[in-house]
Amino acid sequence: MQEGWTYKKAGVDVEGWEKTARGIKKIASATFQDHPVVESLGGYSGIYKNPGGELLMASCDGVGTKIMIAQEVEEHRTVGIDLVAMSVNDILAQGGKPIFFLDYIATGQLEDNMVKEIIAGVAEGCKRADVALLGGETAEMPGLYEPGVYDLAGFAVGIAQEEELLPAQNIADGDVLLGLPSSGLHSNGYSLVRPLIAQEGLDLSQAPAPLHRALKEELLEPTRIYCQEVKKLRENYSIKGLAHITGGGLTGNIPRVLSDDLDFTIYPDRINPQAIFQFIQEKGQISREEMFKTFNMGVGMVAVLSREEGEVACNLLNDNFYRQQKRKALIIGKVRERRIQAYDR
Repeated sequence: MQEGWTYKKAGVDVEGWEKTARGIKKIASATFQDHPVVESLGGYSGIYKNPGGELLMASCDGVGTKIMIAQEVEEHRTVGIDLVAMSVNDILAQGGKPIFFLDYIATGQLEDNMVKEIIAGVAEGCKRADVALLGGETAEMPGLYEPGVYDLAGFAVGIAQEEELLPAQNIADGDVLLGLPSSGLHSNGYSLVRPLIAQEGLDLSQAPAPLHRALKEELLEPTRIYCQEVKKLRENYSIKGLAHITGGGLTGNIPRVLSDDLDFTIYPDRINPQAIFQFIQEKGQISREEMFKTFNMGVGMVAVLSREEGEVACNLLNDNFYRQQKRKALIIGKVRERRIQAYDR
């Protein structure tokens, strides 16, 4: 391969989507008249103020092209967990507590076992997030989808008090970035991974070095749900911000919780990504910069805390959730003032 892979080369234009999203927000905002909308497109979730003062938070998402791998190997349960994770983690990132979930399955031909396996995964994800699976819809659309092909969408609703919203306004120079370990790729970057696998002619049932299990198992590892970790942190410390590391990777998501006058520094030597990231980078000759722009690199959620609370919060998470695991929570960087370059006229 002469030229390294990028997300844009694989067909995903993150910068182009950001431009489109700004246009969508303008259209959507025209519906807000007489509605107490606190936040809409642009955040991790939409926020709506109830007449009683409590805030409702809503998020919808899918699993992306990861489901194409699930369909290829006919293993559908884990993408159900992913579906829940993507939306509930977004609600957590803005300070909410997820309370219920709905799913949507669109397929060309209803296959009983396939749908039951997906829903079993959704139910498992709801248990992990401590939310109710309130309902859903299964649409059979022959002609639009081939038999055995499906797409998924998930919708989560949460609650919060106004003072609980994140990011807080007190994030400051010197605050630390506490990285919570991911379970693997989660549900982003697969539009780059899939053509790479096809080009290399890789067998999903094999375990190529440096992997220690089948490639399909690595790729279908479900997204970690962070409800319990975030609850524990909020009970003991003052979280200033949470970044859910999805599309855009670490470098694209951490700025979403920072004001315009702040920037951040990552300590790359402290981040030890799982072997699947090394495998993808080497096979695709992908630059380190592109990896951090596209993938979570082993960090699925980043909490912003004061320097005084950062280390003790890290120890609390490791003692309660990651004691028996290889991957630990750790301080991966810090917040700093944005450097503005001045030029003489």
